[in-house]
Amino acid sequence: MRVVIADDHRLMLDGIRRALEADGGFEIVGETQNGTQVLPIVSRTTPDLVLLDVRMPHMDGLACLDEIRRRHPATKVVMLSASTSQELVEAALRRGASAYISKSVDPVDLPSTLRQAIEGNVFSATPLAGEAEAGGARAAGLTERETSILKTLARGLSNDEIAKELWVTQQTVKFHLTNIYRKLGVKNRTEATRLAYQQGLVESPLYGDE
Repeated sequence: MRVVIADDHRLMLDGIRRALEADGGFEIVGETQNGTQVLPIVSRTTPDLVLLDVRMPHMDGLACLDEIRRRHPATKVVMLSASTSQELVEAALRRGASAYISKSVDPVDLPSTLRQAIEGNVFSATPLAGEAEAGGARAAGLTERETSILKTLARGLSNDEIAKELWVTQQTVKFHLTNIYRKLGVKNRTEATRLAYQQGLVESPLYGDE
């Protein structure tokens, strides 16, 4: 995946570059700390995806988003921000961002999040009001997407059924399941489901009046 990174902090740029290069599935074709340089770089490099800071000097990130969507509709844009404002998240997604990621995201989860964006999933990788992950899931280090997959797993869905329900590929489901098993310290879906119920990571099913 060809990626352009735009963030006004050098430490963020370096951290993102390291996370993506360590994954091995990404090629950084351009980077900038200046909002006015985003469009020229995108025009020159034709990336698959732009990882774009919301607050950029000289040209606001949302303004960059508007122009990228207008001039390069095939290029996906993922917004990155320290703000978890619901209004800002909704504005970015409404204006065409494929995802909105909080800067508090675990770098290990960044590659899988960007893959989901490329696959066409529109989502927020930071919980909105009323959509917060369970405290136990956060404590276990699960992302919002991983928590969603764990819930479908607990309902007994197969990988194929999970993929269809969440509009992702089976390969993406397997990728997330591997991360879920690793974070929970389990070996398979049965153990993951049992632990999820025991620790309250998902709601326990109700059986009539029992």
